[in-house]
Amino acid sequence: MGLYRRKDSLVWWISFSFEGRQFRRSAETEDKELAKRILKSIEGKIAEGKWFPEVKARQAEYTFPELAEKYSAWAEGRQKAYDCWKRYIIKQLVRRFESMKLNKFNTHLLEQFQSERIRKGNKPATVNRLIAVISHMFTKAVDWEMMDKTVEASIKVKMLPEDNRRLRYLSKDECQHLISVCDPHLKPIVITALNTGMRRGEILNLTWDKHIDLKHGFILLDKTKNGERREIPINGTLRTVLQGVTRRLDIPHVFFDKTSGLPYKDMKKSFKTALRKAGIQDFHFHDLRHTFASHLVMAGIDLTTVKELLGHKDIKMTLRYAHLAPSHKIKAVDILDKTLTENYHDFITLAKREVTPTCVSH
Repeated sequence: MGLYRRKDSLVWWISFSFEGRQFRRSAETEDKELAKRILKSIEGKIAEGKWFPEVKARQAEYTFPELAEKYSAWAEGRQKAYDCWKRYIIKQLVRRFESMKLNKFNTHLLEQFQSERIRKGNKPATVNRLIAVISHMFTKAVDWEMMDKTVEASIKVKMLPEDNRRLRYLSKDECQHLISVCDPHLKPIVITALNTGMRRGEILNLTWDKHIDLKHGFILLDKTKNGERREIPINGTLRTVLQGVTRRLDIPHVFFDKTSGLPYKDMKKSFKTALRKAGIQDFHFHDLRHTFASHLVMAGIDLTTVKELLGHKDIKMTLRYAHLAPSHKIKAVDILDKTLTENYHDFITLAKREVTPTCVSH
């Protein structure tokens, strides 16, 4: 720490350290005594914890809505999840935290937020998704120098334990009834979900040129949730549906709003209406994916094939459907029983021939 002059300058410069970093800046004066007082003033503020570099001074002013705006601009077009669901989560978070300064966030605050959402009836998975989005936003805030890394590192919130055992699926009759009450724009989307097991976002983002190959009978997904390419066969029912969908040369998407020409972002309202008409309760659009997988397993399709069709990265995710194959397991054991029984009878017959007793006359 000290004063010095540069060769090309008449004014004094000051040098000091802060949090292990060396700072050099102009005192903007040729008066050495004044430069000394400026340096002592900075030293005093550092000792009292009241001095911060320009970056930290700016960081203290950034608010959560400012981060949300910048994060949304970054995520749009870069993250597939943004168009599917993340944009709606960010809007919820902005409404909750309003104009809060980023450097005011801490562990206790986010744990309180978790508790609030639980009391409102949100499931652990939903709350965890909110926290995960906030955490990633803070990570980017550090990258963009909107938040100090020490603040971000100090926020440690444990995710809530999730119950992933829920497995809701429709019977064949329920599937047919649901399809029959769907609005015209929703019906082909639901049929696509039931016949492919695709996620909602994957379906709504389908385009004719990039994803649909009717000639060879495949739907090709390049960027899936787990980042791997996936090929889904088009069965007869789905082929008929896709061939009946209105296609416009000026619109690349398979499913789009006929009025605006834009792809659907969500169908919550119309899907909820269809469920009400069909008398189906406790069911979500994602459960159509469970329905697809469940009926495959109950039909005797092996779990490895189901895993590949669903695009699961780990077979453990597919094992949740294993209990739905009791008849398939019974059939397998029956085949074994039949095989062993036949062999057993052959063995007994052969044994009897070898040890047939000779009659003894008296």
